Amino acid sequence: MAEELKSLHELLEDDPEIIDNIKVLIEEEAAQSLLTIFADIHSADIAEIINHLDKDKARFAFNILDTETASEVITELDENIREKILEEVNAEKIADIIDELDTDDATDIVSELPDKVAEQVLGYIEPESSEDVKELLKYREDSAGGIMTSDFVHVFEDATIADAIEQVRNKADIIDHIYYIYVTKQNEELIGFILLKSLLLHPLDTKVSTILEEDLISVNPDDDQELVANLMKKYDLVSIPVVDDNGIMLGRITIDDIVDVIGEEAEEDIQKFAGLSEEEEISDSSFKISRIRLPWLFVALFGELISAVVLSSFQASIEKILIASFFIPVVMAMGGSSGTQAAIVMVRRLTEHDIWFSNSYKKIIKEFIVGLFNGLVCGVILIIATHFLFDAEIKFSIALAISLLLIMIFATVVGSTIPLILKKFGADPAVATGPFVTTMNDIFGLSIYLSIITFAFL
Repeated sequence: MAEELKSLHELLEDDPEIIDNIKVLIEEEAAQSLLTIFADIHSADIAEIINHLDKDKARFAFNILDTETASEVITELDENIREKILEEVNAEKIADIIDELDTDDATDIVSELPDKVAEQVLGYIEPESSEDVKELLKYREDSAGGIMTSDFVHVFEDATIADAIEQVRNKADIIDHIYYIYVTKQNEELIGFILLKSLLLHPLDTKVSTILEEDLISVNPDDDQELVANLMKKYDLVSIPVVDDNGIMLGRITIDDIVDVIGEEAEEDIQKFAGLSEEEEISDSSFKISRIRLPWLFVALFGELISAVVLSSFQASIEKILIASFFIPVVMAMGGSSGTQAAIVMVRRLTEHDIWFSNSYKKIIKEFIVGLFNGLVCGVILIIATHFLFDAEIKFSIALAISLLLIMIFATVVGSTIPLILKKFGADPAVATGPFVTTMNDIFGLSIYLSIITFAFL
């Protein structure tokens, strides 16, 4: 019986110092002791350990792995760590590792290599695999073609269940996960699929054409990976075929790849919310990271300078009503939070195609009502807090509450509208929750607050 692998979490429970011990073994280059530990750990956990090592230690830990384990670990490594490790690995060893991978994973690795090294690697691997990888390299990394594998099981429409079983047996060694058997015409045009369980439920001489599922959901190789993820999520698919414009089957995309895509897209959106770039993930240069962030900070700085101008124009009001200055951070923070919440919700809906532009106004009205309700609740709390905790006169408390109500409504509507506008004009709506929404809320929020206070008292 095969020995059960332990997760890193389980190892840490058994031995809290296991990570420190591994680092010591790497320092001492005790390869055999390390391999003994790694033999009991899942490849994904080995990759996690290597991801947290510095460059030289990571290279040592990876290089002691056998080819099969290395092929399982390499796909789980962070891209920047993988790039640094492969810089010191010769092309022949990389080819041995790639020979163990599915074509989609092999393509990902080859695409990250320098052109000269990639050419050498493709020359070492099996000709059939090399051709498959070269074909997949033609597609964008974030497209359906870029994440698909050309390994799949298919039979022609005149085949029998017995033929389909034989095909599964022939492909079992090179395909880890077989969910469907695809049925094609002689020219490779996809016409349907049969479920794996159908091989057990029907006689061997049954024609696959009599039991095939014809309700096909497929994608084009040029479709964006996010579209593929949304389709598979919507229709609860574990695999989706990729076909060209003529319906010829090129490959398939499986659920394990889509899980990675969902994670990548979520991380990308989070970076955009903050006005950051994915380049930061692969850069070790503080200067380069600073250069990436500065343009967005300049946008925020410019906006806040406008806010300062707004404040200075109400200088006389603030001097006469000193207590008004105490609550500027309150109204600004509440407006910013309301706008960001609305924008994030709208971006998520847009990403999941949950909004049709024909009824987008209904979503904005809904957000308006949410902002109105939240503003009323927070306004009442603010009236009570300022009147009893700060001994403010009731007139000021009411003016402050009205300001907060209007600011939260404004921020919520703006936060929900900007992503729609950006989407309408073909821009990425994820950037809406960065400095743009926050800065706009600060400028107009201050104007609303100080105008109401000035009108009420001066």
